[in-house]
Amino acid sequence: MKDNLFGKSLQQTEAVVSESGLPGYAASQITDWLYRKHVREIDAMTNLSKISRERLKEKYLPGVWDPLKEQISADGTKKYLFPCADGRYIEAAFIPEGNRNTLCVSTQVGCKMGCLFCMTGKQGFQGNLSAGEILNQYRSLPERESITNIVYMGMGEPFNNTEAVLQSTEVFTAPWGYAMSPRRITVSTIGLIPGMVEFIEKSQCHLAVSMHTPFEEERKYLMPVEKTYPLKEVIGVLRKYDPGRQRRISFEYIMFDKLNDTNRHVNELARLLNGLRCRINLIRFHPIPETPFKSSSEETIENFLVKLNRKGFRTTVRASRGQDIAAACGLLSTREMVVKEEG
Repeated sequence: MKDNLFGKSLQQTEAVVSESGLPGYAASQITDWLYRKHVREIDAMTNLSKISRERLKEKYLPGVWDPLKEQISADGTKKYLFPCADGRYIEAAFIPEGNRNTLCVSTQVGCKMGCLFCMTGKQGFQGNLSAGEILNQYRSLPERESITNIVYMGMGEPFNNTEAVLQSTEVFTAPWGYAMSPRRITVSTIGLIPGMVEFIEKSQCHLAVSMHTPFEEERKYLMPVEKTYPLKEVIGVLRKYDPGRQRRISFEYIMFDKLNDTNRHVNELARLLNGLRCRINLIRFHPIPETPFKSSSEETIENFLVKLNRKGFRTTVRASRGQDIAAACGLLSTREMVVKEEG
């Protein structure tokens, strides 16, 4: 099988050039064609000699492909279905909101984390995406030029696929790549400490941690990862690193009615996060099949917000988008494989 050029770093492209017998400067030419000029064919790389292009085509493909399907929500949110190299599928969500256009990308096919409130986890883990498959969710969208922010909050746990995630953020932010500011990119995790530490040390992108309750037993119930990487240890690791004024750490907090929305939770959140420079994002729960949960009321969410702000924590409520096409938080989970297998 031929390898894909798209998704490779400059260093990896230099190795391709060396192995293919091309001149060293061809590596920067190739990355320029892929990430700046957006070509889809090796033959379009016209400042490479014909012999060089033929050598590349012997072992490599450009590695860019279009989404198979598009769904559009009443609020303007779009959900895209992409094929993967192994015959499976992933979803990405484009979320327009005023001057901010956010792309939510996936990092895995399915997920092995088993969080009770997440639709992706219901389909189990089916495989990791390559850096190219992550980046292609951006590259192949018609809205690409208008995207202002990228969040790694789609299907999968990013730090179960750390190498590909870091490679993709490098391409997004490097001057030879898409040259985006790392302040425009946020990677979310449920708290896998080894990957989180590697990310903090190697990337300047923002970090979001899915918390959802400050209490250990409740979190074990909602998120099995608490048994391996307790929230207290995750926060302890974050306290060891100074992210700097320009880098943001945030905590994602889905609001579940009568489960994690009480004064007791406000007080424990404030105790746990005391002294840690961070923000808290409150999220309405969007129901999924076979779960006992429902979202906290609007009044409860507003009171929770006010109390946290009064305790000195910058807290916001994330707007709910794309619910009618299952593109809202926690709902990305393609059923395309089931359709394919039954067909």
